Amino acid sequence: MTVMSDLRPAFHPSLNHPCFSTESSLNRGRVHLPVSPTCNIQCRFCKRSFNKFENRPGVSAKLLEPKDAVDIVKKALERCPNITVAGIAGPGDALATTHAIETFALIHRAYPALINCLSTNGLLLERYAIDLVRVGVKTLTVTVNAVNPVILNQICSHVILDDKVYTGVEGATVLINAQQRGIQKAVALDFIIKINIVLIPGINDTHIASLARAVHDWGASIINIIPLIPQHEFAEHNAPDCDALACARKEAETYLPVFRHCQHCRADAIGIPGKGDIASQIYDNNRTSIEETFSHG
Repeated sequence: MTVMSDLRPAFHPSLNHPCFSTESSLNRGRVHLPVSPTCNIQCRFCKRSFNKFENRPGVSAKLLEPKDAVDIVKKALERCPNITVAGIAGPGDALATTHAIETFALIHRAYPALINCLSTNGLLLERYAIDLVRVGVKTLTVTVNAVNPVILNQICSHVILDDKVYTGVEGATVLINAQQRGIQKAVALDFIIKINIVLIPGINDTHIASLARAVHDWGASIINIIPLIPQHEFAEHNAPDCDALACARKEAETYLPVFRHCQHCRADAIGIPGKGDIASQIYDNNRTSIEETFSHG
């Protein structure tokens, strides 16, 4: 079965977004604004932190206040005019607080030509989708690691929604249902949506085709499959090898285009991915060592 003829009209490879387009990933940049302090789910591979040395998503040197974001974007554009995207990807979930929406309102007013992009686990996407339209967000990345609650329960330990903690298969079901509703609402509002999938051997590696089919049906435009880098509760878990990653991408590509140039960026990364991070010039970071992992960026 081939579904690739059903490409979403909103997705086009000339989109000036380095995290959505292979062509743009070579010469377009982004500025990540670390304004989101907390998360409303806990993935077993995710360890969020504030520090100046770990080179990974889920980490920034400090938390940025929304009111300071415009100045950061101004400095970033002065040093890297090829920046086309203002993104919020952490260090927590961008919709777990209203900080991201407040930040985008300021950025959109000052720099309306920039693509505003938000990364989220999707738990509150349905609730805030219209607010995101109002503050100029055009692209979304939603991390969906399983659409089977039994599988997702092995990946996500708990979900917090409206001050209630959900665990087990119940928690996984709450998250999956919220992701589906949120993505479908966002698609109806003309967002371009990329799905991030963390490939975890022995857990969701045989689930990729079903997952890709589901997010295709929900209306997503592109998929990004990222190998697990063992961390946190999965520190002893094996990462997928190149063959497993290639196989998963091939399965997903039956349903949607697959982005293959993800750089696993920090929540405060600035510049063209893979061509030197200039965040230290903007945020005064002093990075002295590197530790890799993956959050939901």
